[in-house]
Amino acid sequence: MMHKIKIYHNPRCSKSRQGLQILKDKGVDFEIVQYLKTPPTKEELKEIIKKLDIKPIDLVRKNEKIWKENYKGKELTDDEIIEAMVKFPKLIERPIVVKEDKAVLGRPPENILKIV
Repeated sequence: MMHKIKIYHNPRCSKSRQGLQILKDKGVDFEIVQYLKTPPTKEELKEIIKKLDIKPIDLVRKNEKIWKENYKGKELTDDEIIEAMVKFPKLIERPIVVKEDKAVLGRPPENILKIV
C-alpha cells in the first residue's frame, strides 16, 4: 500500500503555502495537517524529528516571541525542547513533509522535491 504524504502546514505562512503548491503541482496524493489546530503528540513529534534526522532544537522557530520569552538561553534537554513544541506548536518550523520513513523541512520549499 502506498503511504500518503503528509504536510504539516500553517496556511498563514508563505513558505508553507509554497510547499503545499509544490505538492499540488506534482499531483501527488497528500494529506494536510494543520498542526496549529491539531498539534502533534510528543511521540509524533519525536518520530518526525527522527525522520528529519535533525536535533529537536533545529526544528524550533527561535525568533518566536514564545521562545524568546520562555526558553531562550536556558539549558534544555531534547525532551524539554520537544515538550515546548508540543505545548506551543507555533514554535515548530514549517512546512514539514513526511513520506514513509523520510521527512524534509520545506525551507526552502524546493527541499520537498527531494522526497516527492
